[in-house]
Amino acid sequence: MRLLRQFVTRYPWQSVLLILILLAAGIADGLGLSALLPMLNLAFDSGGSAPAGGALPEGGETPDDDFSRQVTRVLGALGLSPTLGTLLTVIVLGISIKRVFIFIAEQRIGYIAADVATELRVSMLAALTRSRWSHFVGQSTGRLANAMATEAWRASNAYVFAIKLLVLVVELGVYGVLAVLVSWQATLITIGASLVIIVLSHGFVRLARKAGKGQTRWYASLLRTLTDLLGSVKSLKAMGRERQAEALLKHETHALRRELKREVLGNAALDGAQEPLQTLVLGIGIYVAIARLGMDISTVTFLVLILARLLSQAGKVQKQYQKMIACESAYWSLVGVIEEARAAEEPMGPVGTARIELRDAIRLENVTLAYGEEPVLKDLSLAIPAGQMTCLVGESGTGKSTIADLIIGLTRPQSGRVTVDGAAIGELDLRAWRRAIGYVPQDNLLLHETVLRNVALADDSITREAVSAALARAGALEFVLAMPGGLDADVGEGGARLSGGQRQRILIARALVHEPRLLILDEATSALDATTEQALCAMLESLRGSMTILAITHQQALRALADRIYRVERGGITLLPTGGD
Repeated sequence: MRLLRQFVTRYPWQSVLLILILLAAGIADGLGLSALLPMLNLAFDSGGSAPAGGALPEGGETPDDDFSRQVTRVLGALGLSPTLGTLLTVIVLGISIKRVFIFIAEQRIGYIAADVATELRVSMLAALTRSRWSHFVGQSTGRLANAMATEAWRASNAYVFAIKLLVLVVELGVYGVLAVLVSWQATLITIGASLVIIVLSHGFVRLARKAGKGQTRWYASLLRTLTDLLGSVKSLKAMGRERQAEALLKHETHALRRELKREVLGNAALDGAQEPLQTLVLGIGIYVAIARLGMDISTVTFLVLILARLLSQAGKVQKQYQKMIACESAYWSLVGVIEEARAAEEPMGPVGTARIELRDAIRLENVTLAYGEEPVLKDLSLAIPAGQMTCLVGESGTGKSTIADLIIGLTRPQSGRVTVDGAAIGELDLRAWRRAIGYVPQDNLLLHETVLRNVALADDSITREAVSAALARAGALEFVLAMPGGLDADVGEGGARLSGGQRQRILIARALVHEPRLLILDEATSALDATTEQALCAMLESLRGSMTILAITHQQALRALADRIYRVERGGITLLPTGGD
């Protein structure tokens, strides 16, 4: 029931409203059922017939049991005669009102379930994007995709099952009250029998819980492996190793199938166990009531109807609980992802009011950074003057991209400091600083969206004219306008409808569209042909003086443009003369 408490705590007003609606539905149902026993008494006393117009014979108007007399008094106080027509009207009206309230409740449950899934997805995305870079890069893409899709969906189902469990509990309480008013002894025996049935069949509920936990684990493993394989499918096909990919997925898919079958077994076994036991209890109860206690047939009929509902409702409560706990592991797994990310939230520094202007220089002063025991950078110092172009060159793995991460503020040094115009990165409003940066990564994958949305990233403040201008500066406008749809052309999955150079130029346009003060190119020209690279160099030349440029590159064309070149090596950094090594 921990999950139910969690949902009630998270959505207090919605939960209170639902409880009130469900109580109203239960009361309406109870009022309708309360007219059943007097109706049975009148019907049996009249021999099962009634004169025209629905009025019963006089002999059927004085009920023998206390419950029926109480119902008759209430109807009399309301100015109603306890005729067959009146009692049937009360029953139909009660059931109809109950269904109206249940309809309203189920509608609200559906809406809140959609809110639950949406809120969990948004919360996870927000927590991850605000977490430290070291935490983010340590996450499995497959696990996050599973959490965003499968776990959020199963978590919302857990909410639906939890609220429906509450519905059944309210109805169970109504039936219990009615049964007690007729015969508290029979009700007590039925409750005891229900508890025995629940205890005897609880093993199937535990089976569903284990199956649910297993599904959460294997869904995550399957999507993690699938994500990795899809990223490597071209290499696998090129080497004829598709069957190896199938073998890698076989273990996860079979394990997931096993857990799904286990849940089906638990559900089917619970259904199969409950009905015979409930029928046995009712059969014994009928025999005792008639043969041993000598109860009249109308009371026995009413008790059988009510107690059968009581037993059935107790069984439904257990079934709904089983469904809820089969899904709850997905909810707690997703909550775990969110809490881990929030615990690793990135400190953003003091809040500023405007974008930071880079007027002097960016400096790394005696910076040391290590991943594990091996230092990537050790006592490194360099300066990147504002308005100039600085290149970082050197072998792969020497820390060039790490320097860019330090400047962006994604990574913090163990010692030394990084400053912007003399202010340490930790003293800046990181959001304001990053809004002043345009970043072009080596990985040139795009969103499966239009060119416009890839450049503007759904920022409503960026106009189509600004996107066109950025594409022109990146040397991309000509081929974009030649595409069907122009700015509204879909680039395909990851930009598959474009060449590598075209994707790279759109990423450069994305970096330029918000007029950054610092442009970082991380091997951004590696996929460009000679003509496009020449055009890009001309564009960078035009930016000289108006923008600070940091290029991590192996390309001679960019090095020829640089005002300052640093060779980064393990253990040190060397300032090279411009135009040479």
